[in-house]
Amino acid sequence: MSGLKFGRKPAQSGKARSVVVFLHGYGADGADLLGLGDALAPHLPDTVFVAPDAPQPCTGNPFGFQWFPIPWLDGSSEEAARDGMAASVGLLDAFLDERLAAEGMEPGAMALIGFSQGAMMSLHVAPRRAQAVAGVVAISGRLLVPERLAAEAVVKPPVLLIHGDQDPVVPFADMGLAGEALVGAGFETYGHVMEGTGHGIAPDGLGVALQFLKERLPG
Repeated sequence: MSGLKFGRKPAQSGKARSVVVFLHGYGADGADLLGLGDALAPHLPDTVFVAPDAPQPCTGNPFGFQWFPIPWLDGSSEEAARDGMAASVGLLDAFLDERLAAEGMEPGAMALIGFSQGAMMSLHVAPRRAQAVAGVVAISGRLLVPERLAAEAVVKPPVLLIHGDQDPVVPFADMGLAGEALVGAGFETYGHVMEGTGHGIAPDGLGVALQFLKERLPG
């Protein structure tokens, strides 16, 4: 059992055939991204949208949550960051299994959309699962421990990297580094640059993400 709290928006059509899981960034919560489901639902009417809260209270924001501490932001140790991430990886993996079972779907009917720290979690967890999800959309994030990806990847779901070229939080260069590692490890990898965008999600980025999902999710 993951024990993660989450919000859920049912399929607009009433006939669920796929599920999208939003993974929020450092200091936020699931509700921060779940609202994107309102914009996507008319175009993905058979899709359930789910957004869990990360399991740890955020050290840098007492009103939000974190997937793991960030030493340069909150003064935590590198050991705490590694331990926090390891714990969250296990919980997120269990949560994805729970949601697939609850919705009565196979992994190929699920996609992940992660923002910032949530993008880092998506890119780390999805390749190490037993069965591939339909796709991963990683927005304004980075690929953690890229040197381990090729050796540790069990499956290779298609990945869409989206990043603002004016991001002051997660450097835009991290998009290229992630892309190089993913392509080098044999992943079907796509990229979209949100020109003039900082650490956020611009309409053009959301539009590209929608097209990526429409091409890969059932229905």
